[in-house]
Amino acid sequence: MARLSFTLFLLLSLIFLSYVVASIEESATVIDNEDDPLIRQVVSEENDPLLHAEHHFSLFKSKFGKTYATQEEHDYRLSVFKANLRRAKRNQILDPSAVHGVTKFSDLTPSEFRRNYLGLHKQKRRLRLPTDANKAPILPTSNLPADFDWREHGAVTGVKNQGSCGSCWSFSTTGALEGAHFLATGELVSLSEQQLVDCDHECDPEEQGSCDSGCNGGLMNNAFEYILKSGGVESEKEYPYKGTDRGQCKFDASKIVAKVSNFSVVSLDEEQIAANLVKHGPLAIGINAAWMQTYIGGVSCPYICGKHLDHGVLLVGYGSAGYAPIRLKDKPFWIIKNSWGENWGEHGYYKICKGRNVCGVDSMVSTVAAVHTSTQ
Repeated sequence: MARLSFTLFLLLSLIFLSYVVASIEESATVIDNEDDPLIRQVVSEENDPLLHAEHHFSLFKSKFGKTYATQEEHDYRLSVFKANLRRAKRNQILDPSAVHGVTKFSDLTPSEFRRNYLGLHKQKRRLRLPTDANKAPILPTSNLPADFDWREHGAVTGVKNQGSCGSCWSFSTTGALEGAHFLATGELVSLSEQQLVDCDHECDPEEQGSCDSGCNGGLMNNAFEYILKSGGVESEKEYPYKGTDRGQCKFDASKIVAKVSNFSVVSLDEEQIAANLVKHGPLAIGINAAWMQTYIGGVSCPYICGKHLDHGVLLVGYGSAGYAPIRLKDKPFWIIKNSWGENWGEHGYYKICKGRNVCGVDSMVSTVAAVHTSTQ
């Protein structure tokens, strides 16, 4: 019996190994079809990914406009870049339905990346209802469309760039309110993240250290609470983004263009998330960004991903069938708007597989409703 069990274990291991190898081969085929030679050279390299690393680094610097003050800094960044080449190669193996490789973050250590480009505050307890939040009612799901994308309906502004400031939470907040304001008024207005960075210091009284604090992080539900109390948000044009939290609050209530009437925390059930997305507009969500530093495109569906949420993003849609390795089955996916500019991911967007709370994508979801008012 023991020998039979061991034989079965070996057989299953061989099947899994064959799946991974085939996945890698097909991922390489996808990457080989990319126009960008930098991606093709680095990720689909048959030999050691460090082969010609200095050449890849030169291409990287040219493509993303990278310069370094000293030779010492240059050499250090080259060493980090080499480490990230190895990391991208590992990520490609463990997340074969996505494309991983060189991104504009490839000269940053993981800790630098987290410190400068994430910013969702940790919560010690399970997500609770904030003071003024509601629990989203259960919606019917029988007639949901197979595919849905708010970009096709005019409810999503262009991709923005938070810069090296941990203000992702503010972009997730404004993105949700921009969509809600569009649904309420028919007007798509880009709203001010800088107002939230400068003026929103809303705290969760039961979570020590979870106050919104500009480039040092925050929470979307705290931000919705602030908008309710302050009366609304100015436009991006009137209160432009600076990417720093060293300025004073310059909020002018006479220039408010969008107001929150209420906001709700959505169930962890993915059908309910989809239903709320279709009915109420783009949703503010948290995600674990562990795989995003090396992400280039495709549907990210890593074999392993933590549920700790460290990045605030905007859920704008979903698809019923994405690229799947070895063509075993298609992968339904969520469509996520990020805030790292259009030169990251799929023109600023991230796709992550739908169906099993990958990277905690279903764990912190909020919908917001806007007051029906016209811009000034």
